[in-house]
Formats: sequence, C-alpha cells, structure tokens
Amino acid sequence: MTEATRMGSGSTRFAMLVAAVSFSALVLQYILLIGLTLDTIGPAFATVRFFSYFTILSNILVTCVAGSAAFGTDGRWVRWFARPGVRGGVAVYIAVTGAVYFLILRHLWQPQGAQWWADSGLHYATPVLYLAWWVTCLPHGRLGWGVLPLWLQFPLGYLLWSLARGAVVHEYPYPFIDVDRLGLVVVLLNSVGVLLLMVAVSALLVLLDRVLGRSRVGNAAA
Repeated sequence: MTEATRMGSGSTRFAMLVAAVSFSALVLQYILLIGLTLDTIGPAFATVRFFSYFTILSNILVTCVAGSAAFGTDGRWVRWFARPGVRGGVAVYIAVTGAVYFLILRHLWQPQGAQWWADSGLHYATPVLYLAWWVTCLPHGRLGWGVLPLWLQFPLGYLLWSLARGAVVHEYPYPFIDVDRLGLVVVLLNSVGVLLLMVAVSALLVLLDRVLGRSRVGNAAA
C-alpha cells in the first residue's frame, strides 16, 4: 500500500497542491535568475548561486516531502521523507524561511511581475500550505525532544557553507550574514539570533505535535 493510498484522497490532493506550488515557484525563480545572469556570471555560476539560498533548499525539501507523499511508491527515499522527524524538520525550515523573510528581508526590495509571483510562492504560499498540511493531514504524537539537535544540523551546515563560500567569492546569500560588510562578529551574532529562532520554532512544533497527538487519541477514544 502506498503512502498516497493510506493518506486518503483529501490529504493526497492537499499534498499535490503543496508540491505543485513549491515546485512551480522554484522553477520560475530559477528561470528568472538564469535570465538575469546570462550576460554576467553565466548559467553555471548562477546555478550555484541558486542553490546557495536557504529559501531554495527549504522549498526543495518541501517539494520532496509533499511530492513523495502524493505521488511516491514505497521506495527507500519515499519512506525516508515520510519519517515524522523529517517532515517535522522541514516544517521548521520552511516556517523559519517565511518568518525571516517577513520580519527582515521583505523590506529590502519590492519584486514586480514574475519575480513577485516567484517570491510570494517561495516565502508565503509554500510555508502556509506546508504547515497547514502538516497540522491537518499528518499523524501526530511521534516527535520527541531528541529531534531538536538533529534538526539544527542542516541550518548549521548551511551557515558554514555560506560563510566558506562567501570567503572565497565574496558573495553572501543574505545581508545579515555578509561578513565583508558587517564583520565576522556581527554576522555570528546575527546567526545566533536566527538559530535561536530555529530552536524556538522547533520547540513549538514538538509541543504542537504532542497536543495534536493527544487530541486525536482522545477523539478516537470518544
């Protein structure tokens, strides 16, 4: 029996929607970036830049998790993306993506036209849809506090990669980790702030998972 069969038609359609929105926004953003950089850095370096944004990576994870739930068979990778810890971790990453953009980055530029659609899909529509799918369609009560250090490994690895790449090419994906402009001390303080936000969101997600798990057990017993 596949994941899609177990989830039910409504949940499967919701997963399809989440995957479609995230994937479409990713493709549109990549096309726009390639078009803007054809006469400067070229497609190869533009592709590296594309995958250097946490927004892009978190949306790719959303596409993989939701897409495997909607379309996948019981293969190894489908089972891995179906793990509660993986789905919960992706919920943390995409929630922080939306929160950091809304609180910090949206004031720095005003995208227009197709860029507005890509921007809205990556930073607003996908976080809202994925979190709604995670809350309403997935089983709960399976997350423990031990997932918190595991969830932090990905953003910590991303931070180290961004700083190492920036030291070589002098280009940083986000202004609050721009060492050349802010200095290493300020960047580290900013990074600690984002990681604390990640920890807070992670703790809230685990608590919410436990509450939802108890609620559904209670409803089933009644």
